[in-house]
Amino acid sequence: KLAIEGINAAGGVMGRKIEPVIEDGASDWPTFAEKTKKLLQRDKVAAIVGCYTSASRKAVLPVLNQNKGLLYYPTYYEGQEEDKQVLYPSQEATQSVIAAIEWMAKQQGKTFFLVGSDYIYPRTCNKIAKPTITKAGGKTVGEEYVPLGHTEFSSIINKIKAAKPDWIYSTVVGGSNVAFYKQLKAAGLGGDKQKLLSTVVSENEIDGIGKENAVGYYACMGYFQSIKSARNEQFVKAIKAKYGQDRVVGDPMQVAYNSVYLWKLAVEKAKSFDVDKVIAA
Repeated sequence: KLAIEGINAAGGVMGRKIEPVIEDGASDWPTFAEKTKKLLQRDKVAAIVGCYTSASRKAVLPVLNQNKGLLYYPTYYEGQEEDKQVLYPSQEATQSVIAAIEWMAKQQGKTFFLVGSDYIYPRTCNKIAKPTITKAGGKTVGEEYVPLGHTEFSSIINKIKAAKPDWIYSTVVGGSNVAFYKQLKAAGLGGDKQKLLSTVVSENEIDGIGKENAVGYYACMGYFQSIKSARNEQFVKAIKAKYGQDRVVGDPMQVAYNSVYLWKLAVEKAKSFDVDKVIAA
């Protein structure tokens, strides 16, 4: 919405104002597909910026293809997919996992315990992580998965304690991290005692997890609010002015903002709103 306001204030796209149509997929994959159909068939939108999880993106692909829609998917994802109706402006797994593992191996120790939520993104990340660990001269000493929304980590924490890894590489997502980080800290494995890095915890999620539970842990992301650049400081200031001073900007928010501008640039290059021409541009 902030990107749309900025573009409209500067005269729009090829002389036309962008009008946002907002739908909520309600974390339910069939609803995502249904709302996408409505946006394309009834609202006749020029492009969609959205979907968060890979499962929600997979659910809308057939609808995009049947209706020649265009999706900008603003979330870091597992890669290994190329769809002609989708643009993927965020990092895919090899771009974060390999960099993260190589960095971790250089910092301290070479033993890794992998913990993830049980769906496509964490499993793909770990498939990339394991050979990267071996290549860096390291060793995987555990690999565990929990259902989405899981909140009971005691048995996994006991396994971590027994394995004594130098690093926990975490792909636990969403609300489960509140429980996971709290329980690690309570078990004496807080950031002061145990090194942990996640490729799925964006800065804006730390408030939900509780800052005190995340001290000393690491994240690897394509964007951080704290990046020192005039352009970023201007962007963060604009978000805080609109949505409150306590608002923290996370990775997918910044990619969603960029997506609207990428679409504008493509339309101007194509000199058309036609989806095929925009994709080609």
